[in-house]
Amino acid sequence: MKVLVTGHDGYIGTVLTPLLAAAGHDATGLDTSLFANHAFGELPDVAARERDIRDAGPEEFEGFDAVIHLAALSNDPLGDLSPAVTYAINHNASVALARAAREAGVARFLYSSSCSTYGAGDTDAPLDEHAPFNPVTPYANSKVLAERAISALATDGFSPVFLRNATAYGVSPRMRGDIVVNNLVAYAYATGEVRMQSDGTPWRPLAHVEDIANAFVAALEAPRDAVHNEAFNIGRDEDNHQIRDIARMIEATVPDAKVTLAPGASPDRRSYRVDFSKSARLFTPRWSVQRGIDEMLAAYDAAGLTLEQFLSPRFQRIARIRELVEAGELDADLRRRVRA
Repeated sequence: MKVLVTGHDGYIGTVLTPLLAAAGHDATGLDTSLFANHAFGELPDVAARERDIRDAGPEEFEGFDAVIHLAALSNDPLGDLSPAVTYAINHNASVALARAAREAGVARFLYSSSCSTYGAGDTDAPLDEHAPFNPVTPYANSKVLAERAISALATDGFSPVFLRNATAYGVSPRMRGDIVVNNLVAYAYATGEVRMQSDGTPWRPLAHVEDIANAFVAALEAPRDAVHNEAFNIGRDEDNHQIRDIARMIEATVPDAKVTLAPGASPDRRSYRVDFSKSARLFTPRWSVQRGIDEMLAAYDAAGLTLEQFLSPRFQRIARIRELVEAGELDADLRRRVRA
């Protein structure tokens, strides 16, 4: 199958594209290349176009059987940096991109959504795909709006599928340090502190980046009737964890590490547990959080990671965006002034 992957050069995309190739698919990337020169390991070799998704018209999608749409401002701090730009990219551009793909004859459109759309859970029961949305951040709300609008584009010839990913963790060639498990392991390795940014009580559903990537491959290959205009929570039931429990797992794994609270740590409104039973139709996750902690500790140790490196734009998304803005490479709307 010929597949266009937006955001192919990001945290999930650099794990996904080799899996697509291994499964026999012909993948082409489309990305703004904001994180060029900030690799953590060897990057996959993928035919690609440098393009802002806000500028992608139907001509970008001609000849493709499917689109996997990963590109987005990818977390809450980035969303809070400029809510208007977050909505412009994550909502408006995503809907326009789906519409352009449909116009070009693309049959399947896989949208990378998020379990953060459930936001502040009002029950202790795990939330399935029929649970009401309750987003508490611009990032999460942008995903809700995009899902609803893209769903309305479904036709007999155009099948959108929504993968609501749990909070990702694990090693990637475009490593992220601004997601909870990756962050806690890095701090523990570099400083000896498992530094919690909240009081530890919030629940988070978690999924390894490779499992998320495998879910996209499975959704791409699934029969149309099994996935057409459907949403799937992506993760494992066993990996709904409170932050304090993740911290204890890391404390027990990283030699001489101790759990600490960051200055100003307080309760976090984002707390929810998720039911992943529906995604068993698609695939079986292979990773556990403990195995992911072991993987990251080994990778950080092999790299000799320091705290200074970890807090740099190499690992921190918002630091990289600010670096590009200050260098004049991005304008206030986060559009490129200078090509990568």
